[in-house]
Amino acid sequence: MTSKSQNLKEMQEELDSYINQFKTGYFSPLSQLARLTEETGELAREINHHYGEKQKKESELPKSVAEEIGDVLIATIIMANSLEIDLTQVFQDNMTKFNKRDKFRFERVDERIKD
Repeated sequence: MTSKSQNLKEMQEELDSYINQFKTGYFSPLSQLARLTEETGELAREINHHYGEKQKKESELPKSVAEEIGDVLIATIIMANSLEIDLTQVFQDNMTKFNKRDKFRFERVDERIKD
C-alpha cells in the first residue's frame, strides 16, 4: 500500500468506490450514526487509557489513539457520502463560521507577543 496525500474529495470518492462494490451498499443513516457513536466511544476509551486514570486490562488488545481517530474519520466520511454531503464544502463553511464567531473568543498568539 503506497502512502499518498489525499484531499477530502478523494477520500470520499475512494470510500464510495469501496462501499459500492458490495450489494448491501450504504447502511441507513441511523445505523451509521450508531456506528459513529460506537467508534467515538472506542476513541474515548483509548484517550482515557493514554491520558486518563483508567488502565488498560491485560486482556485488551493494544490500539492507538490515531487508529481510533481513523475509525471515526472513516465512519464520518461514509455517513457524509450516504447523505450526499460534500465534506470539503462543509469544512470551508465551518472554517468561515469559526473565523467569524471565534475571532476574539480566545487570546491570540500575536497579542501575547506585543506585551
